[in-house]
Amino acid sequence: MNTNPNFTIDLHAHTTRSDGNDSPAELLEHAAARGLRAVAITDHDVLPPDEVVAQERAWSVTGYAASLGLAVLRGIEVSCDTQVDDVHIVGFGCDWKSPAIQWLPELAVTSKTQSYRALVDRLRAAGMNVSWEEVLEGGRRREEDVQKKHIFELLARKGCAPSWQAAKIMVRDNPDYDVKREKPDPIKTVRSLHEAGGIAILAHPYLIDETVLVDGVPVSRDAYIRRLIDAGLDGIETRYTYDKTSYKGRQTPDEIRAEVEVRYGAAVAILSGGSDYHADHKKGVANARQLGDAGVPLDYFRRCAALLRCCEGKTPDPA
Repeated sequence: MNTNPNFTIDLHAHTTRSDGNDSPAELLEHAAARGLRAVAITDHDVLPPDEVVAQERAWSVTGYAASLGLAVLRGIEVSCDTQVDDVHIVGFGCDWKSPAIQWLPELAVTSKTQSYRALVDRLRAAGMNVSWEEVLEGGRRREEDVQKKHIFELLARKGCAPSWQAAKIMVRDNPDYDVKREKPDPIKTVRSLHEAGGIAILAHPYLIDETVLVDGVPVSRDAYIRRLIDAGLDGIETRYTYDKTSYKGRQTPDEIRAEVEVRYGAAVAILSGGSDYHADHKKGVANARQLGDAGVPLDYFRRCAALLRCCEGKTPDPA
């Protein structure tokens, strides 16, 4: 295992609680083995766990992270905007029991189950040998736990696409497969995270198309992001593994980072970053994203009061 990551602070990662392949405990263990100082748990549309099971006992997430020498940021990555793809808001530092945010996972469960079943039906009608039972892995996965990536991975396994990333592009770009699920309004999401005492960060901004349709009207990506900033967005991901995702543009991750920092660095309080790690290497994905492939520098993290406020466990020290 590569234990020399580019960054020791990774603020975007997933576990088996959504579409990742590490359990929360395994994610923390992997982060420690990689030499990280802090790692975030940001599963899709599900509130973060209070406990993990490790070493044949239950631990608080904070306690287990601290035992490994880590700080942990418990968060959520909310898939927003029914009309626009890849608008994801990461929330940290919330009171996770606050009524202000309980509606987010509740809406996700209902809308995902309905729309993802409909998508599988359309794929099957188009001649692809996939079924909802296979998405559920013969009952090992609950309907409420299904993520769209699980469908993409199934398409790749069945030979309908060369990889899950290619399957995502195939589904995204074919109007016959355009089954919209109800997603929360991103501005309402930002406000709800704030009401719960947290902060709101726009993930992977350049996965949003350069021009999007909002109520049938073309809107530039820049104007769309500015609208979120005007609504109180706290931060934006500047460092991200675009070269390992379904990004459609031609800029390198470093070029995107520089452009995002110039455009929005003075407009938000937090310049975030993370790998979007899913432990895809466990499923044989070549060149899979690893913890620390993207993130924020330690010195920036230690200076960013908003991020430090959200930290749990062992706060990274200067050593």
